[in-house]
Amino acid sequence: MNGKAGEPLFTGTDWDFGLINRIYEAVERIAVGEMKLDIYPNQIEVITAEQMLDAYASTGMPLFYKHWSFGKQFLANELLYRKGVRGLAYELVINSDPCISYIMEENSAALQTIVIAHAAFGHNHFFKNNYVFKQWTDAEGILDYLEFAKHYIRGCEERHGDAAVEQLLDGAHALMHQGIHRYPRTRTRDLKAEAAREAERHAYQERIYDDLWRTLPRGTKQAPAAAGERQQALQLPQENILYFLEKFAPKLAPWQREILRIIRLIAQYFYPQRQTKLMNEGAATWCHYRILTTLHERGQLTDGAFMEFLQSHTNVVHQPTFDSGHYGGINPYALGFGIMRDIERICVSPTEEDRSWFPAIAGTGDAVSVLKDVWANYRDESFVAQFLSPHLIREWRLFKLDDHEEAPSLHVDAIHDERGYRRIRHALMRHYDIGYQEPAIQIVDVDLAGDRELRLEHSVNDGVLLAEADATKVLQHLADLWGYAVCLDEVDRQSGKQLKRHSAQPQVVKPD
Repeated sequence: MNGKAGEPLFTGTDWDFGLINRIYEAVERIAVGEMKLDIYPNQIEVITAEQMLDAYASTGMPLFYKHWSFGKQFLANELLYRKGVRGLAYELVINSDPCISYIMEENSAALQTIVIAHAAFGHNHFFKNNYVFKQWTDAEGILDYLEFAKHYIRGCEERHGDAAVEQLLDGAHALMHQGIHRYPRTRTRDLKAEAAREAERHAYQERIYDDLWRTLPRGTKQAPAAAGERQQALQLPQENILYFLEKFAPKLAPWQREILRIIRLIAQYFYPQRQTKLMNEGAATWCHYRILTTLHERGQLTDGAFMEFLQSHTNVVHQPTFDSGHYGGINPYALGFGIMRDIERICVSPTEEDRSWFPAIAGTGDAVSVLKDVWANYRDESFVAQFLSPHLIREWRLFKLDDHEEAPSLHVDAIHDERGYRRIRHALMRHYDIGYQEPAIQIVDVDLAGDRELRLEHSVNDGVLLAEADATKVLQHLADLWGYAVCLDEVDRQSGKQLKRHSAQPQVVKPD
């Protein structure tokens, strides 16, 4: 039971913390010692099923502010779990330094081995090395910043009331996906310094405030500036709506601006994860498959434990067919792992077709180095565009359908043949392109010296308009935060023709 090569790490399903440590060391010898994975220091925490449900509800973060939506999600997940309709993830992993991996106490020893290999080494290496995470996230500072955010919002609830804070959070959450910068800035934001900056801002406001100022006469109303001057002064057009509200919303108090800042920084932290779901899960799944297979080959996993692993792994990478009744889209674990394995095949035993399509990697023989380079330098859409091979397209039997509104039926535009490979790959790439999948909405103009109506524009692609009900609710939240009327024009990207207009007025909230 000491974990040496040729001796099983365990023979049953039970585990204790000593065994977890031996499992970790055995996995680390392969992952770091042989595969040369580059990871953050690991922190592994064992939690219960209820704690896992709670982590689900609060986006998996160990420190988070309170909001009613988290409780609603917790109850919904708990109900499905208790009824046996939905299982729980075996693990959750946090992109932080140290990297925190939660493992469930209900897991067997074999499952604990899987999740340590998958999360503590596979995801961990991806978080630390992928260029999108390097550009956008501060793994070292996120935990300190979340602690600051939790205490700051709790203090606002005590000073300004739960209802006021809840209303602000509702609006900020509705706009979270429009609260990010989509293009990299000069440096990654230092989240550790954000709390100190807020304290400095608060102290400055306290220092310069004088109650006599409220008795000063109002100045004369300024003449409206030309549209071009307004847009330049307000940095318009602006895609980061929460940032614009934080800086320019006329009626927000300083504490409200700080909460908007908190929400948009957290949204920015999660932005890389939305761009790399396929690659991240594929990389971690490939890592756990490689590591556990090696452990079994060296006698450190019994045949029974390896069979348990294979059953769990097969369930994870299962892809239901479109007509099975269980189809819910493409399983990122399945496709991600499939492409990783295919890259490994191309490196080790390529065909002539592979040499034609992938001359840079075919036959190199060093699959681990190639995969680590891929994990570092791509995100989902570029990964699919570059590495989805004709071999895998045939194996998955992929084809492309065109659905034109004016056509009476669907049209099969491409199948898995020489003419269809590139069209299929391009179409699937679009499926993972956030810039293509999410609406492109910008603030385009506002006259702060005039009626202060906030004007937004949605650049419509392929005629896909916003869902009416969602647009109405989100625009209402925006109007409440802005404090004045807002309007949103949906404009065709190609012709510039206005297709639809939405508008909202701020709601007047009566005091209790």
